Amino acid sequence: MPGVYDGAVQDLIDELGRLPGVGPKSAQRIAFYILEQDPAEVDALSRAILQVKERVHFCERCGNVTEATICSICADPRRLDSVLCVVEEAKDIVAIERTREFRGRYHVLGGSINPIQGVGPDDLRIRELLTRLSDGAIEEVILAMDPNIEGEATAAYLIRLIVPLGVMVSRLASGLPVGGDLEYADEITLSRAFEGRQRIHTPSGGDEPRR
Repeated sequence: MPGVYDGAVQDLIDELGRLPGVGPKSAQRIAFYILEQDPAEVDALSRAILQVKERVHFCERCGNVTEATICSICADPRRLDSVLCVVEEAKDIVAIERTREFRGRYHVLGGSINPIQGVGPDDLRIRELLTRLSDGAIEEVILAMDPNIEGEATAAYLIRLIVPLGVMVSRLASGLPVGGDLEYADEITLSRAFEGRQRIHTPSGGDEPRR
């Protein structure tokens, strides 16, 4: 379908529409917002985009984004070397760091196993992960995959590889969100909610409940 606008405006809308989560209407709104801004502000935006591509790369150790050889988390001597949290994307590190609950190291896979999109284990940083586990310094691996089909498949694959190495493997608990309705929960969410349920009370002398 041909664009409504001519030349540069339509080209900008088309390029913005390729961004994740940006539909045609949002792309049009952003394009006209840019058109209304002062040239200096637009120049600052374009320079920021170019600079992030020129300066930023992936940490040689964990795969996080950084402008240095290794990222600030890998370079921090206060972090625990014995615990490694495995995430799909570098942006997941930001979400975990906001909780201020984790003080170990990270490993970014660069995605998840997704055969439909042609992404297999060899396309992820799994070999690098196994290399990091080979020296025995890491005692626990926390799998922080997204709670979806691709995340579950990736976690299951990693578990099969890591367990024989004698390293403790755990997963982030996930389940029903606060304020959510049970009837709208998907099967994976409900399954993980049951697996991660917390025992509130056990009668003294009582038998273990059936699962």
